[in-house]
Amino acid sequence: MLAYDTLSRKEITLELDPDAVIKVFVCGPTVQDSFHLGHARTYTFFDSVVKYLRLKGYSVFYLQNITDIDDKIINRANEENVPYDVISKRYTEEYMDIMKTLKIDSVNFYAMATRHISEIIQQIRVLVERDLAYETSDGVYFSVAKFPDYGKLSGQDLESLRIGARVESTEEKRDPRDFVIWKKMKPGEPYWESPWGRGRPGWHIEDTAITEKYFGPTYDIHGGGTDLIFPHHEAEIAQERSISGQPYLARYWIHSAMLNVNEEKMSKSLKNYITIRSVLNDYLPEELRYALLNVQFRTTVSFSHELMNEARANLSTINTIYRKLKLKIGPSKSLNENPAIAKLSERMDSNFDFRLLFRDLLEYIGKWNTHIEDLGDREAAIAIETIEWVDSFTGILPAKKGDFTGEELVGFLLKLRRTMREKKDFAGADEIRKNLRGMGITIEDRGEETIWWRE
Repeated sequence: MLAYDTLSRKEITLELDPDAVIKVFVCGPTVQDSFHLGHARTYTFFDSVVKYLRLKGYSVFYLQNITDIDDKIINRANEENVPYDVISKRYTEEYMDIMKTLKIDSVNFYAMATRHISEIIQQIRVLVERDLAYETSDGVYFSVAKFPDYGKLSGQDLESLRIGARVESTEEKRDPRDFVIWKKMKPGEPYWESPWGRGRPGWHIEDTAITEKYFGPTYDIHGGGTDLIFPHHEAEIAQERSISGQPYLARYWIHSAMLNVNEEKMSKSLKNYITIRSVLNDYLPEELRYALLNVQFRTTVSFSHELMNEARANLSTINTIYRKLKLKIGPSKSLNENPAIAKLSERMDSNFDFRLLFRDLLEYIGKWNTHIEDLGDREAAIAIETIEWVDSFTGILPAKKGDFTGEELVGFLLKLRRTMREKKDFAGADEIRKNLRGMGITIEDRGEETIWWRE
């Protein structure tokens, strides 16, 4: 399986262990406002990628963080004269509701930043003790100059970053490139106690503290939008590798490109900022998924009504033929070989090319439709199985419940929970219980044994 790796800047073979749990982390949202189409593109793409990996037989633990404390959240709370967590809770609930509507249900664990303050403080403590971070009057900063590989992910060198860095007149930073990992409290702001005074974490340190807790110092795939490559993902690499001493943070870096609106970059200042909810007022979730996937993931999507109407027309064709086929032969039949799926798998195994996947599917649909009345049972069964196979990871057909195939993942989470309980990390163990409940899994501790069942 080939995929474009941001760090090596080329398509490489993903060497994933079929006998291990594949650990995937994608940066989640900052919950301070309604969510836009850029979020939809990123999370739809990685949802489909993870589902495809599982379809191929891999066990995947998909972790996502939620930034629920941030300057923007505090500013929004001040504007509304409410506590910060009123804002973060409101938009976290909105996010989860939108993900459910878009059928983005492959994430196994959502980790809230504010529930991992102790892990964040521990990482900062290590960096300070090793003289890789330092304290100022307004916070704690990471020393970029002490991590020579800073800039490799984004293709920038340290000196050019120094020249391009902006220096504020009141800054005490030793180097304009240094970034904050702990922000000291300003009057009226929410805070947590720390060795450096009351404050809250910087943005970058949240992710590495969370991934180290659940994955350890290294893992398989890190994903996100291209806007996060610098400085966010660059900072993550610097922090975690400085702590772990490992040669890498993630083995593979996969980034989806941005989304424009009518050929312009989407932004509030240009007044072309489109929320997911506003689009779902006019189009079906399946139509939005199809439109966002129907562009090679490294290519910028230009959102327009033409794009959505094309998706609607193509899905109408697919659904019409699918219904005709189902009426023709009834329940799906199990097939030993399916040449159409074999061909479409090649598209997915070559850089997750959903666009070519859909193009080839539509070609098959056209051929099946031209002689649908003459199709034999086997050929009709191949057609039905092919459409359902594509839908199983792209989510383009009307929602339906499938069989549960996550036994190995549940076992992995229960093992992680048991380790946390042994370390008396009961808060972390409770978080796993809550996330399992969100997956429809109930667990019960019976002495040293934990049993589970699916509701």
